[in-house]
Amino acid sequence: MILAILLSLLIGVALGLLGGGGSILTVPILVYALKMGVKEAIATSLLVVGTTSFVAMIQHARRSAVSWRVGPIFGVPGMAGAFLGGWGARYIPSALLLVGFALIMFATAWAMLGNGQQVEQPKQEGECLDCLPLGKIVLEGLIVGAVTGLVGAGGGFLVVPALTLLGGLPMHLAIGTSLLVIALKSLAGFLGYISHVSVDYPLAAVVTASAVAGSFLGSFWAHRLQARQLRKGFAWFVIAMALYILFQQREELLPALIDLLGHIKKLLF
Repeated sequence: MILAILLSLLIGVALGLLGGGGSILTVPILVYALKMGVKEAIATSLLVVGTTSFVAMIQHARRSAVSWRVGPIFGVPGMAGAFLGGWGARYIPSALLLVGFALIMFATAWAMLGNGQQVEQPKQEGECLDCLPLGKIVLEGLIVGAVTGLVGAGGGFLVVPALTLLGGLPMHLAIGTSLLVIALKSLAGFLGYISHVSVDYPLAAVVTASAVAGSFLGSFWAHRLQARQLRKGFAWFVIAMALYILFQQREELLPALIDLLGHIKKLLF
């Protein structure tokens, strides 16, 4: 339990310091440090990430930095995709889920290293709902939501650019609104997962409370440390963890692929 508290504080500190990416630590910590099953860890991660994002969103809402009109437009399709991803994870072997998670870690690290962080200015105010490209928003929500629901992470670093480019939100509103979208998707993915896995709720509560506390510490230190250098250092740490996960799954990948093909064959025929 002490190990869970310390590592969960690290999750929250990273989230508060960097404004994102900290949640990518949750599944590896639960699987490799706390010896939790892969699917149980992903379900727990969705609960932790959703709760932590909701608490952080409240802080932004107090500063009127959340768009309550645009957020649900992005969040509802994301919830649908996340629920389907979490529900469908029952058919995917754990090894493949971890490999998918490692690929998401690479993508997150790429974004944190600076590629894709420069987002062009929105062309119109997000409150102009008739101006929104609803087709693109629904498609983005379904795809990113499904990935989030499957592996328990992966939506955060894509949400802010989507809210800015597709939703037309200024950056200060996009950041706060992204936390609302992430909380909604995480909740839906969690509901999809608990239809076929059980969750250790006392442990989940400890991890969540520690992550929330850590996020406040991270936010406090964020204004006193060089966030740019921290972000780059954390990105390389995430890459190292992703390589470790791939190395750990090297022997299970082929049997997992064969198992998945068997499930697909049963569904189709």
